Amino acid sequence: MLYEFYEWNHAVLAPFRAVADATKAIYQNPLNPISHTEMGRTVAAMAELFERTTRVYGKPSFDLHDTFVDGMRVPVIDKPVWRKPFGTLLHFERALPEGRKPDPRFLIVAPMSGHYATLLRGTVEALLPYGEIYITDWQDARTVPLSAGRFDLDTYVDYVIEMLRFLGPGVNVIGVCQPAVPVMMAVARMEEDEDPCHPATMTLMGGPIDTRVNPTAVNKLAKDKGIDWFRQNVIMKVPFPQPGFMREVYPGFLQLTGFMSMNLDRHLIAHKDFFWHLVKNDGDSADKHRTFYDEYNAVMDLTAEFYLQTVEEVFIKHSLPRGTITHHGKRLDMGKIRRTALLTVEGENDDISGVGQTRAAHDLCHNIPDDMRVHYLQPKVGHYGVFNGSRFRAEIAPRIVDFALTHGHRAAPTAPVAVEAADEASLQPPAALDEASLPEDAVASAVAVSGDVPFGGAETHDGSAPDSSASDEAPQARDDVPSVIAVSGDVPFAAVETHGSFEPPAPPVPDGGGDHLSGAPILLDAIREAKKHGR
Repeated sequence: MLYEFYEWNHAVLAPFRAVADATKAIYQNPLNPISHTEMGRTVAAMAELFERTTRVYGKPSFDLHDTFVDGMRVPVIDKPVWRKPFGTLLHFERALPEGRKPDPRFLIVAPMSGHYATLLRGTVEALLPYGEIYITDWQDARTVPLSAGRFDLDTYVDYVIEMLRFLGPGVNVIGVCQPAVPVMMAVARMEEDEDPCHPATMTLMGGPIDTRVNPTAVNKLAKDKGIDWFRQNVIMKVPFPQPGFMREVYPGFLQLTGFMSMNLDRHLIAHKDFFWHLVKNDGDSADKHRTFYDEYNAVMDLTAEFYLQTVEEVFIKHSLPRGTITHHGKRLDMGKIRRTALLTVEGENDDISGVGQTRAAHDLCHNIPDDMRVHYLQPKVGHYGVFNGSRFRAEIAPRIVDFALTHGHRAAPTAPVAVEAADEASLQPPAALDEASLPEDAVASAVAVSGDVPFGGAETHDGSAPDSSASDEAPQARDDVPSVIAVSGDVPFAAVETHGSFEPPAPPVPDGGGDHLSGAPILLDAIREAKKHGR
């Protein structure tokens, strides 16, 4: 009933929002003399604040229309090249000169954790000048009809494998936060099957690989509550008239409540400041607030099976580090990964995935040669700063590009297939990868926890076959894993962090024909030239 009440509440408020919109338009109209007074701006500010705090935010767009490549501005078009019911693969196609040597290809696996893939807009923007970028664009579960079937952790892994096969050999896959676990599972499955399309490199950023290491409040909540609590308290059915009517989901509005509750005081202060920025006619500060909250408040529902399985496998059972994780009933061994180079990235102040949780991937992927493994800890950033903001652009993105150029190999891109929205055949769930070995009931899936309600961190863990009865005590960090610790200079951090300031990230502005990566162009250009001349 809570979901129905939420929808009913928004329907009831619709006329009031319309009145607020009209009031704002009247009191901001330059032909109205009152609009130039403090009283007029106050009325307009009150109307806008009411409308923004009661609206349902739709899916944002990437709005990346150009980038700089080799000092030249080139147009960019994002278009779907692969589609399934629960997700689409977007390609950011750059209009490059014919005959130009191909750049590395990156598959960014975005979190299915409540927010849309546009949360990684900054990640895509930073890498666009240096590679062909593809990103997973997950679908809001409440818009997917029941006839499309289930989506659990096994299906998630299937999707990643199919995307990698579609793109062909030599791709550099990046798992940001929640996808770190299913990406590892997909690569392990492909390596075990000797799949020629296994990725050249695997970059895991702020992911919950082993939540026994340095557990955060998010991790402890799942452990303390238990899976039955989540099943009984946060799983609801999509109400009529949504396309996903009767599908069991973890609703986006509950996730947003969890996000907000983690830093409620900061959100209240941010909205108070927004009001006074409007009254004082501080348009730039008000625009930053709008940009951030248009993204932050846009949330999507997750399928119940995916959410519950992730909570149970990742945060309660610790299946991946204990070596008990399965894919369609088949146990996966992370030790099978040996040809894919591994880069892990963590934030010093991350309060979602604690320091050491992502680095644990090196212990599990013990058969990857040491010269193909790097761990990087970024000082002075939290969870959001691992994949967005000025420090990401200046210090993390160059390392990702360098790692891809060092360990990656380039293959001719697979020709994009036509994507027809009305082609029902192309919108069927992916076929199981190994039909003969699959049980009829695929294991359900899940998602992580944030605040008082679990949120995106799909985890299911496997290791180098440790005993499943192993202690839940966190293993000691290995000293033999190659590690790079940044020496961070006075780089201003303008990115919003989940637990930090709510100053939205300021998009980098190109200076003439310069590069759009703030603080990074010289380093990245040097990397490119060194690789070009074999140094």
